[in-house]
Amino acid sequence: MASELGHLVDRGSEYPLVRLTALRDAEAARTLRTALLDVLAEQPEAVLVDVGQLPLPAPETAAVLRELRDETADWPGAHLILCDARGGEAWPGVGWPTWPSVPEATTALGKPDLDHRFTLELEPALGAARRARELITEACARWDRPDLAGPACIVVTELVNNVVVHARTPMVVLVATHGSGLSVAVRDRSTSVPTFSGSPVPPTSYGGRGMLLIDSVADRWGTLRLDDGKTVWALLSADGNEAHETSMRNAVRG
Repeated sequence: MASELGHLVDRGSEYPLVRLTALRDAEAARTLRTALLDVLAEQPEAVLVDVGQLPLPAPETAAVLRELRDETADWPGAHLILCDARGGEAWPGVGWPTWPSVPEATTALGKPDLDHRFTLELEPALGAARRARELITEACARWDRPDLAGPACIVVTELVNNVVVHARTPMVVLVATHGSGLSVAVRDRSTSVPTFSGSPVPPTSYGGRGMLLIDSVADRWGTLRLDDGKTVWALLSADGNEAHETSMRNAVRG
């Protein structure tokens, strides 16, 4: 069902669709950015943005799309796709793949693989990390990725415990396949983000030793800042698992 947010966001399509009709000023552009980040935080396979109804490519809209591409370059959750019959030439420097229409973009993407992404809503309470590990273990078994179950459980345990101890808000755990790898993400309602310097930190510091462990087992990780909170994510690959195990043992000894 579409909802009016200064533009239309439709989550009922095969892929989330944002349809722009008019963005005339900087305030509207900020609203667009908020809506796109909110959709991305749900870790869909792709996000389609239909800009074909805009009379002209507004500089404010182009700037938001370009900045969003740069901000989420390492985020493994979704493909970003523009839909505009005028083609990519109408959006110079934006850097998004452009298709003439939503149906053509959807056909090119194919059917979303809903069996390869799971979500779990949790309260910041005792037992939350255990339930998240159960989700990870079940997902890795179903997807035939048993070698990633251990590292992914380490990541989700630290992310969930950070929310329980520091953010203290409801959270959503997201896990999905990416090629032979796996992504794990946790969204909460706190705007405080974990920090990591690569050096030992006090055990009371937000993110502390847990982020050191995540950095040891993940190929890469990061934070997607949202107006109402954040999503902290990590990407793990089967190819790098042996090196990660060695790094993890070293981190635990440190």
